Amino acid sequence: MSIQSINPINGKIIKTYEADTDEQVQSKIEAAHEAWQKWRLTSHGERSVLLLALAAILKKRKQELAHLMALEMGKPIKQGISEIEKCESVCTYYADHGDSFLQQQLIETEAQKSFVTFEPIGVVLAIMPWNFPFWQVFRFLAPALAAGNCGVLKHASNVPGCAIVIEELVQQAGFPPNVFKTLLVTSNKVDAIIENSLIKAVTLTGSTQAGIKVAQKAGSVLKKTVLELGGSDAYLVLDDADLELAATTCTDSRLINSGQSCIAAKRFIVVETVAERFTQLMLDKMKAKHTGDPLSEETDIGPQARVDLRDELHNQVKKSIEAGAQCILGGQLSDGENAFYPPTILTQVKKGMPAFDEELFGPVAAIITAKDETEAVSLANDSVFGLGAAVFTQDIERGERIAATQLEAGSCFVNSLVKSDPRLPFGGIKQSGYGRELGMFGIHEFVNIKTVYVR
Repeated sequence: MSIQSINPINGKIIKTYEADTDEQVQSKIEAAHEAWQKWRLTSHGERSVLLLALAAILKKRKQELAHLMALEMGKPIKQGISEIEKCESVCTYYADHGDSFLQQQLIETEAQKSFVTFEPIGVVLAIMPWNFPFWQVFRFLAPALAAGNCGVLKHASNVPGCAIVIEELVQQAGFPPNVFKTLLVTSNKVDAIIENSLIKAVTLTGSTQAGIKVAQKAGSVLKKTVLELGGSDAYLVLDDADLELAATTCTDSRLINSGQSCIAAKRFIVVETVAERFTQLMLDKMKAKHTGDPLSEETDIGPQARVDLRDELHNQVKKSIEAGAQCILGGQLSDGENAFYPPTILTQVKKGMPAFDEELFGPVAAIITAKDETEAVSLANDSVFGLGAAVFTQDIERGERIAATQLEAGSCFVNSLVKSDPRLPFGGIKQSGYGRELGMFGIHEFVNIKTVYVR
């Protein structure tokens, strides 16, 4: 069986890879487990040196790696460079802070001594998506390695080149052989990999449906999971918002990675007194974005990663229009054998339309009008998703109160776009998943939080 890398600009095959056999998968998992037996005993100082070496290699090769992403999934080159720089930062962050996060914590009891220690658990399976083919992997990999775990990667089938080069980067940095292995397999092999007794936990970033399937399988064999799933992030624009800032930030967030981001802004809930002005500003800013060849520095929006994903997005747009939404920009398929979709704005979006109820994974903005702050918050929370949200207001205390206590999401930002940061925990609630990546909380997800009691 083979796995093909296909260029979404023109539909041409970049390269064909032979998929791993079941025997090769088993051999790689066994090798990772054997590597863990020694890796788990290394000091944080040893791990830190290697993480810093990995960061240095990422920095040196970022242009090449960004070029690979542009070819395999269409990411604009300048965004690809930023993605690799973010991977550098997460390696550096855990090199600097992993030791303190894993220090024993003394707890006062009647014992002579009682404390909590954080021990590595073994080989973690990472099931990762194509939209951020390096960042999604590294935000799992850096804390996993810092904690003394090993990893195996099942990457999305349309980015096999990225999957292979990540293993190469780890080797080049000088990590012991086999602490991280890439498995070139299709999704129908995942259940058997989860069942493998040497796999101790699973982390997945992907669709809600994929997360449900993985959670069911992992639960059937009592293995922990962390799931970062879909999102339909609501950005609230209140009556006292700086509309220029709001429109600029909302546009930039909606078009990150050509709109293919779980934490991109998707629903724009605007108080009616400022809706007309905000809509015009966003229209102007969306029109100004350049769609084209992702290898060009001038490109803001590249193609969608695959033609079938583009077509699915277009069907959601058409169904929303049929249900009463107004399309004031875009919404038309381009000619030729490619996966491009234009920046699109839908207004008069309401509950019951795909643009309100579902995740639109592409450059489509859904503008929803609310009477006031109370209705805006209610509309934001009226979703099966709960990954991120943002609120725009010039009253900082008001914005902080709404973000901290009213919006139902794992990350809530005030006057800024939602983004992941190595220093902050990241994850969702509801159908956006559970568990946290990054920060101190992320490194604690895949360790044995062990109580030690000395009488």
